[in-house]
Amino acid sequence: MSSSPHPLQGQLHAVHVLGAAAGAHVRSLSAGLVARGVDVTVCGPAGTDTEYGFGTGGARFLPVDVGRSAAADGPALAALRTAFSGAGVVHAHGLRAGLLSALALGGRRVPLVVTWHGGETPAEGRAGPMVRWLERRAVRAATVVLGVSSDLVDRARGHGARDVRLAPAAVPRPQPRPPLLPADGERRKQRVRAEFGAEERPLLLAVGRLEPAKGYDFLLTAAAYWADSELRPLLAIAGEGPQRAALEQRVEAEKLPVALLGRRDDVPELLSAADLVVLPSRWEGRPLIAQEALHAGVPLVATAVGGTPELVGDAAHLVPYGDPYVLARAVVDLLADPERRAALAITGRAQAATWPTEDDTVAQVLSIYDELAGP
Repeated sequence: MSSSPHPLQGQLHAVHVLGAAAGAHVRSLSAGLVARGVDVTVCGPAGTDTEYGFGTGGARFLPVDVGRSAAADGPALAALRTAFSGAGVVHAHGLRAGLLSALALGGRRVPLVVTWHGGETPAEGRAGPMVRWLERRAVRAATVVLGVSSDLVDRARGHGARDVRLAPAAVPRPQPRPPLLPADGERRKQRVRAEFGAEERPLLLAVGRLEPAKGYDFLLTAAAYWADSELRPLLAIAGEGPQRAALEQRVEAEKLPVALLGRRDDVPELLSAADLVVLPSRWEGRPLIAQEALHAGVPLVATAVGGTPELVGDAAHLVPYGDPYVLARAVVDLLADPERRAALAITGRAQAATWPTEDDTVAQVLSIYDELAGP
């Protein structure tokens, strides 16, 4: 943790409020801001500090339950009011965190920045009216809204936000590893694949929270199509969430070629062993697994939703959401075309090189803080 309990005289104190997503981005951003002389406090669910280590980047951490439960709102508001004392700027990540931050600030003349990462439930179905209400309230309460993709910028403007800016959130780039001899790399790949019984069949990888917006029901239906194909690919899904039991039941009942891995902290190793990454989401802002796949040179098949097309450009095979046959056909065709996979791997790394770096993101955010908190 940061050793100083209070900011120095004249030092900007920025309080970041973290909800249920964007922990990796907040860890990167907070460390970069501290390195540039900003005093940073991160407020978020208790487990996030253990997972992301905000203190190791020089930030102060305060456990505040800014999750999805309305029952926790009262204690969260009280904790945020205390945390905001002496703040020069409050920066909330996610719409729920933004709305709670606005309520906690009350009438204080403290600038509120809200980064809209897009992790909220899509504004469809029964929950649609409530989600749209949350979107309107949160973006209108913000001094500045930062949208990680152009479609979020457009949505925020449509909801009446005062000041909206495009701010593609960078995530930490993979750390370079010592080069392996081809034989060593192949042995490591086969060791990972053997864990799932995929030594002699293609391995597909999906990563993300097991919840409806991530499109796993749609993906399992696609898996049923390719189960009888000559290649018989195995799909490994890394992640936990409320859909776990229902997905397990489908896999068992339909005898699908799917392995539910649960939560994993070795995604780079999984990527190194995968033939393809599949992203079947109903909506995404700037999906982390898509960035990781392109950085690693693993071909990506993804739904053309939200900010994904803007993120990947021509470096992935995009399919419409909701048509499992088209998704299955794209996977099978790509597995049968090694030249196309090799081309996507090269294009993917080139596309990843065009994305903003962590330094770029920190510089943009710091310039906004200077603009809002300046004399």
